[in-house]
Amino acid sequence: MSTSPTILIVPGLRDHVEEHWQTILERKLPKACSVAPLEHDKLSCAARIEALQQAIAKIDGPLVLVAHSGGVMIAVHWAQKYDRPIQGALLAAPADLESPLPAGYPTLDALRDNGWLPVPRSRLPFPSIVAASTNDPLADLERVKQYAADWGSELVDIGAVGHLNPAAGFGEWPQAEELLGRLV
Repeated sequence: MSTSPTILIVPGLRDHVEEHWQTILERKLPKACSVAPLEHDKLSCAARIEALQQAIAKIDGPLVLVAHSGGVMIAVHWAQKYDRPIQGALLAAPADLESPLPAGYPTLDALRDNGWLPVPRSRLPFPSIVAASTNDPLADLERVKQYAADWGSELVDIGAVGHLNPAAGFGEWPQAEELLGRLV
């Protein structure tokens, strides 16, 4: 008899947003938890990777990651540094941190200075699904397709859903559970 995996939510740079689909999913699933928000060094990629590692270290048994936006980049950076077995990862709406982001987001210089660049491009050591929006203001679809190919991820076109966040009209995102089912 196999043990059902723990679902670990990896939020993006805005951390925990009450009405975000990840927060709703965490409340809904029985074996779900989230990476704790950072109090300091919020833009530090290294601090984010270590926060993810601390959360993972507390989990015994099978584990599935559910990352969104900058959280996707945290997960792929983590995979370059650590080798704990991961059953799978749902990587939703990855932000393209290698291209200028809209106003209100970190600049390329700030991202570079804080360790986010370059974005890791090697194959992930676990199965993964990249859920890509066709009209994401934080990532061109062609760039996301290239990330998915580089990471060895299955690409799933989730349509014109913006950045898949409350600003784009997404609180609950039922398709997340469907895609998770394919990894579990």
